[in-house]
Amino acid sequence: MRLYRTASVALLTLLTGPFGAHAADEAKPGAIPIGSAAEWPTVPQTGGDAEQAKNILARIKLPAGFHIALYAMVPGARHIAVGPQGNVVFVGTRQSKVWAVSDRGDGREVREFAPSVPKKIPNGVCFAKDGTLYVAEVNRVLGFAGAESFGARADLVATPAVKQGELIPRAEESLNHATRVCRIGPDDKLYIQLGQPYNVAPKEKVDVYRKWGIGGIVRVDRDGGNREVYATGMRNPVGMDFNPKDGSLWSNDNQVDRMGEDKPPGEMNRIAGIGHDYGFPWYGGGHTRTNEYKNETPPQNLIFPEVEQVAHAADLGLAFYNGTTFPQKYRGAIFSTQHGSWDRSVPVGARVMVTFLKEDGRAAGPSEPFAEGWNDNGRYLGRPVDVAQLPDGSLLVSDDRVGALYRIWHEGP
Repeated sequence: MRLYRTASVALLTLLTGPFGAHAADEAKPGAIPIGSAAEWPTVPQTGGDAEQAKNILARIKLPAGFHIALYAMVPGARHIAVGPQGNVVFVGTRQSKVWAVSDRGDGREVREFAPSVPKKIPNGVCFAKDGTLYVAEVNRVLGFAGAESFGARADLVATPAVKQGELIPRAEESLNHATRVCRIGPDDKLYIQLGQPYNVAPKEKVDVYRKWGIGGIVRVDRDGGNREVYATGMRNPVGMDFNPKDGSLWSNDNQVDRMGEDKPPGEMNRIAGIGHDYGFPWYGGGHTRTNEYKNETPPQNLIFPEVEQVAHAADLGLAFYNGTTFPQKYRGAIFSTQHGSWDRSVPVGARVMVTFLKEDGRAAGPSEPFAEGWNDNGRYLGRPVDVAQLPDGSLLVSDDRVGALYRIWHEGP
């Protein structure tokens, strides 16, 4: 009897502990084994590309006391997710790869993550507190439980959180505005930004897009259930984060092209709860009406942007700073990126911005340049995409033109 009881307890521990959790994932429908990391391709961290990246960083201007250095060479580096254990940084791309960046003490190792799992624009990466990595593609979201332990385990699997073809209708798939970004909210639900594929959506698409949350943000349970449209009226939202102080969700939105050099403005929106409408396609950015809908009556109770950004700068990354190693004025501020314009004769952007907040959680004023120098009189030396905080309080910045991650830290008073 004692042996039976001991065996039962051991079996229960196996099934409910971390190893048992992986076994449960393996049993889920559609689970895909990711194989041994020993066979995954790596990226050289030395050589001409790395030296060129370091030379570019010598041009970057930062506030006094801040420094920037090359963290890792990561081809096509886009959105960033720092593992909850702080062991691995995962980086999405606009191609077919996700990269895993591990700090080995004497340097960093960059491996293609789960190359046996086919991926289509796996731009969005985000972590749940339990260590599950989510990868948001054009029309699917995959979950990787225990992703940070890939180096020690060969039995990890990818499981669909949102199955292929169920994030948006298959007929609406496009390569335009298809870079999804995800976040896990304070409610432990999965939030996903969905850009709509047009410059300005045609009228016959408006109803279906608003039904699906295309041109907005959707919220689902972590297993994909209980889908809700969290926010609508956006054109191409890329980059979002939750304010840890009040739980509000802040989101960039890239606005209408071909309306002029200096209009409409880009947007940073504060989303205080579910169900709000942020004005597109009736408005092309800020209070600027679109030509296509200028004679249409907009819906009531629209919400205009918390911060208007310079037109066409392509605001992509957004993260609240909750560390303690930056000076006090930056604690609780928003760091964001401007990828750089294409729809201007004189390019703007290619820089990291900071937005300060008031005590009431609202923006204190316009976003301000924080790190700049990648725009060399209209020639892009680099194009920042995303920002993320490391456990030591420093800041990572991704650059998909150079194919790199940079680290920004502060020393001094």
